[in-house]
Amino acid sequence: MNQENLTSRFVNVGERTNVTGSAKFKKLIVEGDFEAALAVAREQVENGAQVIDVNMDEAMLDSEAAMVRFLNLIATEPAISRVPIMIDSSKWSVIEAGLKCVQGKAIVNSISMKEGEEAFIAQARAVRRYGAATVVMAFDEKGQADTEARKFEICERSYRILVDKVGFPPEDIIFDPNIFAIATGIEEHNNYAVDFIEATRRIRKELPHCHVSGGVSNVSFSFRGNEPVRQAMHSVFLYHAIRAGMDMGIVNAGQLAVYEDIPAELRERCEDVILNKRPDATDRLLEIAEQFKGGGKKREVDLKWREAPVAERLTHSLVHGITEWIDEDTEEARKLFDKPLEVIEGPLMDGMNVVGDLFGAGKMFLPQVVKSARVMKRAVAWLMPYLEEEKAKNPVKEKKGKVLLATVKGDVHDIGKNIVGVVLQCNNYDVVDMGVMVPCAKILDAARKEEANIIGLSGLITPSLDEMCYVAAEMQREGMNLPLLIGGATTSKIHTAVKVAPNYQSPVVYVIDASRAVGVVGNLLSAGNRDAYAASIREEYAKMRDAHSLQQEAKTRVAIAAARANRVPIDWEAYEPPQPLKPGITVFDDYDLAELASCIDWKPFFETWELSGRYPDILEDEVVGEVATSLFADAQAMLQRLIGEKWTTARGMVGLWPANAVGDDIEVYADEGRTKLAARFHTLRQQMAREGRARAHNALSDFVAPKESGRPDWLGGFVVTAGHGIEEKAREFKANGDDYNGILAQALGDRLAEAFAERLHERVRREIWGYAPDETLSNEELIAEKYQGIRPAPGYPSCPDHTEKRTLFDLLDAENAVGVELTESYAMWPGSAVSGFYFAHPQSRYFGLGRIGQDQVEDYAKRKGMTVQEVERWLAPNLAYDPNAKKAEAA
Repeated sequence: MNQENLTSRFVNVGERTNVTGSAKFKKLIVEGDFEAALAVAREQVENGAQVIDVNMDEAMLDSEAAMVRFLNLIATEPAISRVPIMIDSSKWSVIEAGLKCVQGKAIVNSISMKEGEEAFIAQARAVRRYGAATVVMAFDEKGQADTEARKFEICERSYRILVDKVGFPPEDIIFDPNIFAIATGIEEHNNYAVDFIEATRRIRKELPHCHVSGGVSNVSFSFRGNEPVRQAMHSVFLYHAIRAGMDMGIVNAGQLAVYEDIPAELRERCEDVILNKRPDATDRLLEIAEQFKGGGKKREVDLKWREAPVAERLTHSLVHGITEWIDEDTEEARKLFDKPLEVIEGPLMDGMNVVGDLFGAGKMFLPQVVKSARVMKRAVAWLMPYLEEEKAKNPVKEKKGKVLLATVKGDVHDIGKNIVGVVLQCNNYDVVDMGVMVPCAKILDAARKEEANIIGLSGLITPSLDEMCYVAAEMQREGMNLPLLIGGATTSKIHTAVKVAPNYQSPVVYVIDASRAVGVVGNLLSAGNRDAYAASIREEYAKMRDAHSLQQEAKTRVAIAAARANRVPIDWEAYEPPQPLKPGITVFDDYDLAELASCIDWKPFFETWELSGRYPDILEDEVVGEVATSLFADAQAMLQRLIGEKWTTARGMVGLWPANAVGDDIEVYADEGRTKLAARFHTLRQQMAREGRARAHNALSDFVAPKESGRPDWLGGFVVTAGHGIEEKAREFKANGDDYNGILAQALGDRLAEAFAERLHERVRREIWGYAPDETLSNEELIAEKYQGIRPAPGYPSCPDHTEKRTLFDLLDAENAVGVELTESYAMWPGSAVSGFYFAHPQSRYFGLGRIGQDQVEDYAKRKGMTVQEVERWLAPNLAYDPNAKKAEAA
């Protein structure tokens, strides 16, 4: 049977009239050029599309209005309206708006049981009333189906409900059993295409008269940027899926390769991948993929290094992160040595030393080093059975040293710590990772039990700084003499020198990033160099303390009363605070991850991996461009899996409450009549002396109308998370020796949470508070904060007191509503979470509090009902004085 006969019964759904899938179409719709957008639909039909999929789910659109306008225009175009319309949206209101204006039989894309049977039945009945057919996703309350068994189980259950309970015509049911990406490098994904094909075969056989469809482009997602290979994969996939009974599919008909015309070698390797014929199918397709990219010249894969001695081959694999031959090369090396341990101590460690040297010289970058660690772990895993045999007879030679790492009590952030651990392991150090939220006593007990040579502390939030000081003091009290490493986002060399080091007589060293960790640890554990190195650090920190002390004395601060007299000048009589469109609490229990992915700010993602540069320019950077591009490709592939396999659920909430400022506090009321106080937030005011042109001393309370003004103002608050499930997935990767993907998953979780915070703020401005309904900003402009209003977070520069988070969480009931908890140090768990306030006034702006005086600290403690010592603990980095010096002076 040739391809023409094979595909004669296949209905091709055009995919380009979709704002989420076509940048060109999205641009035309957002700019209001519907006539040009109509030409895209016409072109789809001319290229062979037998159904047009229309999707208007874009953050900057009124999706319902755009859907109605476009479908009404299609109705006036005979060349387009002769084919059925598939109304595609994640919002039922948009689907229903489209159904009301389509002439003829429409197709709804889609409904599913993800919210349970009741919602599923209600939507199915509505579809039937409109006389439409519907796509039914293989998605239930447990999540998306990935295996053949799960795909059929959900489709059969859906079929019985639709046909038996709703009376839905079976010929109007189109099942989408989920096409997922294959050739991702992850073994569990290798059978995804086969699972779809076999589930299709069973659906068509056992569920009479229904149809099967799917988004074909998903299968080739791992080869984004290589269109010839993607087109070949699509053609091969369809060749087999159509034979199994797939009779519809979303695919660009104008870019579908003819099966018989695919070069024989490419077709064979695509077949191997699609049908999961051999374990090395992905690697074999990768070998030849570049030959076809962009239709360029054939590029030979250089395998000359495979002819080198085994030690050189091992080094090459480690440096380049290649796992393909590591098992066989490790086995070959094992046969050359008397003991398996000698392979690790010899060629493998020689290779990792090369990695370490290249990394130290700036010729390798962090993502590559983490991939090298993955290769090393696989080699060690191959040797492990042989090592166990030798263990009793030949005790393992000591490694360079043992480093114990922990994120301190109350803090949950550990991406940086994890990276440091991987880099140290790559350099033959034994690393004991105690995880997050580790109390001081547990750290010190473990250090003794494990006979650690060094302790490393990590932390992100401000209270962690004080906890590090406490750990150092406890180490001194218990007579320990291990070197102490300090690292994390809020730590610094000056803080380590001024606050931490004075508590402990043994070496205390600040480690700025993973690239410095190896050198610091090597110096501290070197018998011939430790004393000199520790002395140099001690001398450097002493000079920093002296300089800091002089600097603090030289800086003047105005009294808090004078600072309050110089508050932000706002004409409240001329300002009418906007009334929220949706006051009170709004909860988003399962936000669309794909929508959030489109809002990601990628610059901090690269900074997590110690790659600096603006995105997307960093991808073309002469120094790090190649590494950044590879990392970005891995992130995109994982992001698709994260979304498609629903690794996490994005949950968030917004609260908008009546509020007024009272001095430096903000009162929040339980009613719009403002008769009952619900909560009080306490803000801090800048006190630095101003030079030259007079500028205000900011406090966040300045941006809310004072109570005495008589203006009824409002304050907002929010909590969002994309972390539920991410930590578990990261641990799963790490348990399998894959730190690279474990760290990648955590980094993407953080980026999605930040994207959620940005996206939700946009929706607050436009539709929930609604003070900027006509705002139209690009994602780049949103990232650059070119909008009215701010969303400062407790613990950050304008409101550094983390304890205010407790009031915010209680007011929102965030722990029950979205499952985000606060630790004893007010860190949020899961770690991929963001919280903060919303201020709407046009003059509201971000600022840094800077150093504050003792007069404000005492006043703030009184307002909050806390002791001065408690406030000093939480605001330690912002104090313009040394509390310990004051205590000593008083004594």
